Amino acid sequence: MVMRSLVTICFGALLNLSAQETGGYYRTLTYELPRGVNMEASGLAVLPDGKLAVSIRKGEVWIIQNPSAEPPTAENLGYQLFASGMHEILGMAWHEGALYVTQRSEVTRLRDTDNDGVADEYLCVAHGWGVSGAYHEYAYGPVFDRDGNMHNTLNCSMGKKWDGAGEEAVHTLWRGWSVMTPKGSTKASGYSAGFRSPCGIGLNAEGDLFGTDQQGNWMGTNPLMHIRKGAFFGHADALADAGRADSPVKHPGKLPDGITVAEAMQKVPGYCPPAVWFPYVKLGQSPTGLRCDETGGKFGPFEKQLFVGEFVLSGVNRVFLEKVGGEYQGACFPFISGLQSAVLTLNFLKDGSMVVGQSNRGWNSYGNRSFGLQRLVWSGRVPLEVQKLEALREGFRFTFTRPVKAADWSQTRAQSYTYTYTAKYGSPEVNPETLRLSDWQLSDDGLVLTVKCANLRAGHVHEFELPAVSSTSGDPLWHRLSAYTLNRLP
Repeated sequence: MVMRSLVTICFGALLNLSAQETGGYYRTLTYELPRGVNMEASGLAVLPDGKLAVSIRKGEVWIIQNPSAEPPTAENLGYQLFASGMHEILGMAWHEGALYVTQRSEVTRLRDTDNDGVADEYLCVAHGWGVSGAYHEYAYGPVFDRDGNMHNTLNCSMGKKWDGAGEEAVHTLWRGWSVMTPKGSTKASGYSAGFRSPCGIGLNAEGDLFGTDQQGNWMGTNPLMHIRKGAFFGHADALADAGRADSPVKHPGKLPDGITVAEAMQKVPGYCPPAVWFPYVKLGQSPTGLRCDETGGKFGPFEKQLFVGEFVLSGVNRVFLEKVGGEYQGACFPFISGLQSAVLTLNFLKDGSMVVGQSNRGWNSYGNRSFGLQRLVWSGRVPLEVQKLEALREGFRFTFTRPVKAADWSQTRAQSYTYTYTAKYGSPEVNPETLRLSDWQLSDDGLVLTVKCANLRAGHVHEFELPAVSSTSGDPLWHRLSAYTLNRLP
């Protein structure tokens, strides 16, 4: 979840977003909800028969029989309560014939053994992390890797703890960590450390694990991390468990406070920078759930890229990743904003459309509703976008989704900056420097634009705002902003 409070801004009726906000490329459909149900959608799982399972924060799971129905009335969608009585579900997955939900203190497998449409088996399949009663002790997931191991992410323990928790009130195990439960086991143990409030967790097309986190202490802005065993992502609170015999993370020692992220990459033993930083406000204020587009082109020209939910701005951003020096880094782009409520989770239906689950519970968001479900459907018209942004030895390469006309590329606004690595809350953009760009080259087919940059800087975000270019057919560039996190020079 997010760690900030904003005044809610109402946009009026949001049954459909305006053409300006969707570019005319996507239709936005708002699901009618069952009467009297606060559907604070926290997890989405597509079942083999195409039905959609929706978990909600207060501990229920609903099945939508016809999630692609239009119009999306409650009657057409066909809601059925599948399971209830659980505690703060913040994520769900379908795996090997059953639904798995992450509650505050465990992962529970739900099965309908008598085929009456209602779960009759609730089985604890993962446990082992601490719960002290503090408010900010969220657990997210689960995600299953390709070997069948289960992964979850855990919030740092923030706030007043319950004295009755005993030892857990003194030391709350694995807080600020991702944990793995090996296939065939029910015991979760530490896997990677240094998170603050890692709301999103998911796989890319190659099967590697990623997670989002929130701006705050030790987090200058919002990051996307490549989660792998033994990685340390910088938050000090997690180090309380780094000295355990079963910890895969080596304690880095006393953390320096007030240096830049670029310096921390050199000076903090084992520190793993994010694969992508989301520039604050410009590309969101609180990233949440993430999902890889594996629709085979049914959602537009973004196959195998990550889509990341955004809480405060009630939208979705897009991420392109590449490997440089054996590790992930890449670029983030705006996608859609102005949805009806804060986005917590997202998933793709079998027809390639995207469903977003929403709830602004605890922190306000832009929009006029407190919770709900919306569906984004591609119109089939290809938007003019930067499809991917790649780092080169001497600059960058922009690849567009459609051919663009020649333009005065020197009008591009571009800068690099980094963030402060500090125990204080958040960071402004520090050490800014205007990018010295030259030798713009547009390919003959109008799809690829390369540029040389004389002052590339490792450990810095390189942000671009392209000029108002258009396609050869006259359509304007939908989003002009992009930001590449250059951890390593190619």
